[in-house]
Amino acid sequence: MELAQDKIELIERLIKTNRKFINNEDLYDDFFNEACKRSLPIISTISSDATLEVYLKKIATTSILNVLKDSGRIRRTHADFVPTKETSIEETPVSSYSNVYTDVKITYEPIDFDNGPEDTAIKNEVLGMVINSIEKINEAEPDKRYLDLYRLRYVEGMTQTEIANELNLSQSEVSKRLFRLMQNVKASLND
Repeated sequence: MELAQDKIELIERLIKTNRKFINNEDLYDDFFNEACKRSLPIISTISSDATLEVYLKKIATTSILNVLKDSGRIRRTHADFVPTKETSIEETPVSSYSNVYTDVKITYEPIDFDNGPEDTAIKNEVLGMVINSIEKINEAEPDKRYLDLYRLRYVEGMTQTEIANELNLSQSEVSKRLFRLMQNVKASLND
């Protein structure tokens, strides 16, 4: 299967607008090849252009990170990827400052550079689409309590066993319903 020209141009644009592309332009071919390889299975399953662009943006970012990591230009820390020539903010020993002459204490919070406004907007848009589809699925089958399942599992982070106890269901029934819910959400997003 080959990619259509419009999909190729979209992938190229997403790579070139990624902030990790700057100062790594010499690896463009590797970024592009990795992104295309990862995109092939997904492109044929998604019909919505907006949804496809969200997925391709995530794929482009992941591809760039993988190539940079494999080429030794970045390394993985416990919280994020950082350039190999720089030290992460979290690794700096100074986390607070106290003035000896006053009782003033200043605490520094680490800055999250990877969650820019574009990332936040995309996450909110995708989450909104997921929530809307779950609400529609729940309205179609209210006895399955899909909205409660989603909230308990993905918002509150409960295990399937804890959800089963909460909703008076078996753990296998919770597992089946969560699987059906995710299948229905995927189908809804592809429409």
